Amino acid sequence: MRDRFGIDWSEMPGVHLLRRPHLTRRWFFRHAASAVGGYALLPSRPMETVAQAAAQPKGTAKYVVMVNMTGGPSHIDTFDLKEGAWTPSAFEPTSFNGVRWPRGLFPKLAGQLESAVLVRSVQSWSAVHGLSQAWMQIGRNPVPSVNKYAPHIGSVVSLELAAETADKPLPAFLSLNSGNGPENGYLAPEHGPFYVNPGGNGLGNTAHPAGPAAYDRRYELLMQLDAEERALQTLGAGTAEMVSWNLAARRLMYNSEVDGAFRFTTEERARYGNSGFGNACLAARNLLKAGLGPRFIQINIGGWDNHNNIYTGPFNAANAASLARQFDAGLATLMEDLKGAGLFDQTLVLALGEFGRTIGALNTTSGRDHFLQQAVFMAGAGIQGGRAIGSTDTQGRATAEPGWSYARDIRSEDIEATIYSALGIDWTKIRYDYPAGRGFEYVPRVNNEEFYYPIHELWG
Repeated sequence: MRDRFGIDWSEMPGVHLLRRPHLTRRWFFRHAASAVGGYALLPSRPMETVAQAAAQPKGTAKYVVMVNMTGGPSHIDTFDLKEGAWTPSAFEPTSFNGVRWPRGLFPKLAGQLESAVLVRSVQSWSAVHGLSQAWMQIGRNPVPSVNKYAPHIGSVVSLELAAETADKPLPAFLSLNSGNGPENGYLAPEHGPFYVNPGGNGLGNTAHPAGPAAYDRRYELLMQLDAEERALQTLGAGTAEMVSWNLAARRLMYNSEVDGAFRFTTEERARYGNSGFGNACLAARNLLKAGLGPRFIQINIGGWDNHNNIYTGPFNAANAASLARQFDAGLATLMEDLKGAGLFDQTLVLALGEFGRTIGALNTTSGRDHFLQQAVFMAGAGIQGGRAIGSTDTQGRATAEPGWSYARDIRSEDIEATIYSALGIDWTKIRYDYPAGRGFEYVPRVNNEEFYYPIHELWG
C-alpha cells in the first residue's frame, strides 16, 4: 500500500536500508571553519547561527528544470562511465577534457558537455524506489512523522517566488509526464504541482463546451454572486483558496498563449526525438521562452529500473528510439534551444534518479540491480562546465574523492540546498508555521549539529 509519497511499504526490506548521515564532528569543524571563519565556531555560538552565517545564495538562476529519471539509472553506464568487458562497443567511450563519456549512447549530449558538470560523488540514502524518490523530491527522509507534511522542493520554490508569479497564467511549479508524487505538503494548494502530459496539441481542458460567450456569461454571474464574500477582509481559508482557484482557472481559459506553448510542429517533435520525454522538454522550452509563470519544471522520464537486458533494451546505443537515446535527444536539444533563446545562463538544469545500479559485470538476467552510489548531470545557471566534480573508485562502487569543500558524499539534501542557492533562496531558512509543532527547515539538519550545503564548486 502506497502512502502520499508513493512509498510501497511492502518493498521495504528493513530499517537497515536507512542510513544516518555519517558526518563527523572533526570533519564538520574542519570544513565549516573555512566557510564561516573560526570565530563563528566558538562554543558560545549556536549551531543555527553558524549555518545562517554561511548562507550566501548564488542567485544565478531564474528557473529550474529538473529531470527525474525514475527507476534509478546506471551511473557507470551514464554520468560516471566505467569501462570493462561488459561495455558495448556501440557506447564509443570518449574523453572530453579528461572526462569519460559514452558518446555512442548520448551523442547529442556529447556536444553539450562543455556546459555541463558530472557530479560523481553522490550517494543515495536508500535503495528502495518509493522511499528514495520521495527523499529526492522533498530533500529529507519521508519516514519520520515530523516530515509527514513536508512539501516538494518545487512547492518551496513556488512559495518563495510567489510575488514574482502572482499575475502569471500558469503556476510556478509544473510537473510534466507524471500524475503523482510529493506535492505541496502543508503549504497552500496554489504551491502544488500543476500536472501536464504534453501531447503537442495544446493544453486541453481549457475551453467551455458551450463556447467562450457562455463561459464569460457564467463566470461574470459567479463573480457577482461571490462579490460580497470576496469583499470581506477576513475570508476563511477554504473560501480564500476557492477564490484563488477560480481566478487562476480564469487566466487559463481561452488563453491562446498558454495553449500555444503546448502545441508543437512535426519538425519540432522530430528535433526533440519524437518521444513523450522530448515533448515535455519542448514544452519546457516554450514555457520558459514565453515567461508564462513556471519557475520550477520537473520532467519525469521513467524506465530506468533495468534489472534485465539493459544493453539490448533501454541502453541500446544503436537504436535511436531506445530510452537512453530519447533522453539524449530531448535534453540536449532543450539545452541547445535555451542557449539560443538566451535563457541557459538563467536556468539550472539537472538530471538524476533515486539511486544508481550495481557495478561491474551484468547480473544473471543481463541487467543491473539497485545500488546506493549514483551520479548527477548539472548545467546552466552560470555553472562552469566541461568537467566532473568528485570521483569514484575504478569500479564506481564508492566515492574516492568527494571533490567539494565538505569532503564527504553528496546527498539529496545537498542537491536541494544547491537548487535553492541557485535561485537566490536562503537554504537555511526555517518557517514556524509547520503543523508538526516545530520549525520547518528548508534543508533539514541532523541533531542541530550536522549540516547540508550547496555544491558551490559548480560555479568554480
